[in-house]
Amino acid sequence: MKIYTKTGDKGTTALFGGTRVPKHHLRIEAYGTIDELNSHIGLIRDQNIDDKSKELLISVQDKLFTIGAIMATDPEKATLKNGSKRLNIPTIVDEDIEQLEQIMDDIDTTLPTMTHFVLPGGHQTVSFCHIARCVCRRAERLATALYEISPFEENTLKYLNRLSDYLFVLARKLTYDLKAEEIKWIPKKES
Repeated sequence: MKIYTKTGDKGTTALFGGTRVPKHHLRIEAYGTIDELNSHIGLIRDQNIDDKSKELLISVQDKLFTIGAIMATDPEKATLKNGSKRLNIPTIVDEDIEQLEQIMDDIDTTLPTMTHFVLPGGHQTVSFCHIARCVCRRAERLATALYEISPFEENTLKYLNRLSDYLFVLARKLTYDLKAEEIKWIPKKES
């Protein structure tokens, strides 16, 4: 199988199900941002971090492929008139969301209580987490825009919301693991 197909040379691409849309279509922007996020997660996973976090990030990457597939599917071709699935695409289930929540709760017990916002940075690995968190928020914004005009499984939105929270918590955890400085944002008072 060749990597290039030449079918997109005129600015369109195919969704799962065969429907062709412009490459600037909101659906393409949404799942393209999920792909970008997945690459940033891979960059975090490639850092010198604990094995438990690496394992979770592999699971997250798997879920992001699922979300990308959900968003890349023409909703009119995804199900039959009787409601059964036409295309075999996995879903995001409650347990996927609960897993992120549980891990965040576990990590939070090991960190000092947050009293202020924190400035992104302090260590390259921590910065990668913050970049991924920001890309995740952008992916969530695009997903919610797509959801408004073409609804899909709601757990997809919930997962992206939790994932951005997890990436923030992971950034804080890694700040302490790597003995980096966590700088609090304290607004300057006008004189």
